Amino acid sequence: MKKFFAAACAAAFLLSSGCSAMPLESSSETLIGSVPPAAEPLRNIPLNYSEQVGMWLPYVRFPEIMQGKSEEQFRNAVAELLQDGAAENVNTLYFHAHPNGDAYYRSEIYPDGAFLDGNYDPLRIVIEEAHKLGISVHAWINPLRLQTEEEMSALPDDFIIKKWINEGEPYVKAVNGRWYLAPAYAEAVGLLEDTVGEILDNYDVDGVHIDDYFYPTTDEDFDREAFESSGSTDLEAWRTEIVSRYVKVLHDTVKSRDNRLLFGISPQGNIDSDYSSQYADVRQWGSGEGFCDYIVPQLYFGFENECCPFLPTLAQWEEMVNGGVSLIVGLAPYKLGREDKWAGATGELEWINDSDIIDKQIAAVKESSADGYALYY
Repeated sequence: MKKFFAAACAAAFLLSSGCSAMPLESSSETLIGSVPPAAEPLRNIPLNYSEQVGMWLPYVRFPEIMQGKSEEQFRNAVAELLQDGAAENVNTLYFHAHPNGDAYYRSEIYPDGAFLDGNYDPLRIVIEEAHKLGISVHAWINPLRLQTEEEMSALPDDFIIKKWINEGEPYVKAVNGRWYLAPAYAEAVGLLEDTVGEILDNYDVDGVHIDDYFYPTTDEDFDREAFESSGSTDLEAWRTEIVSRYVKVLHDTVKSRDNRLLFGISPQGNIDSDYSSQYADVRQWGSGEGFCDYIVPQLYFGFENECCPFLPTLAQWEEMVNGGVSLIVGLAPYKLGREDKWAGATGELEWINDSDIIDKQIAAVKESSADGYALYY
């Protein structure tokens, strides 16, 4: 997709009511405290939009924009990326603040992310640069995924996860060479609550965003002890309940800080896989029962995909998401020009043969009942 505007034009474009959805209405409130009202500081007013055009900034791009870069170089790279996004109508950024049991922000819980080798605060810079352009920032976290076994061995022994490992606690488990939180345990869920709370208490983010790493494995051994002690006889139903429980905790943690902050979830686009491999009850989450404000299914499928063709899959999500939850459709411009080996024979070359596929999908989303779309480059 082409870059249509330079930086100044991008900012004007986003702030123009004729070209972008208006921010959700919110009112300024003052903090309750013992100081006189005139001296009370204003709360940060979250910047969010009724029609989202989102963009993910994943940690896999951090080597390019962060590793080995000075603070000024990182800020310039972020500013350029945001300006390019604004030129594509982006009004919401999902920034990967906590991808692997680490922190791309100032944390008293987690070590710095592996690609942060400078003495600066990436999340704070991202917020500053995004808000200059009227772009909302949602802190994107992976709730369960932690460091690899090799990475963990190099971390200090006073790191809470390392302590649990050294003490033989069941709250973390290794799967294929990487550590994960075991969400059946209250201690692990409590750490998730602390993680989100630390970000919200220290940064003017506009929301929190989680993606589709809801459960690390379908292997029965992962949490056999907790399952057997639970009294449940249905492992799949038990795990599904556990995932919804910690998702609810994350949602409620966000809302406890400020009800105007948004909490969003980005599950797989294949609904059957959400249930069978991730134990993700997307039907419940999308029903408006207090699990999320918006849901971003990753519809990374072409129109000719044999498993999940784009239009019928979009219609499934339209029918399922209701009750005040916003449906934001995740799109995959990163696939342009590439073979899609998971699409079947009819769809394998679609992303090579049709360079306009993303534009067509955006047009389809605009004709649907969805409240926006999000781009993964």
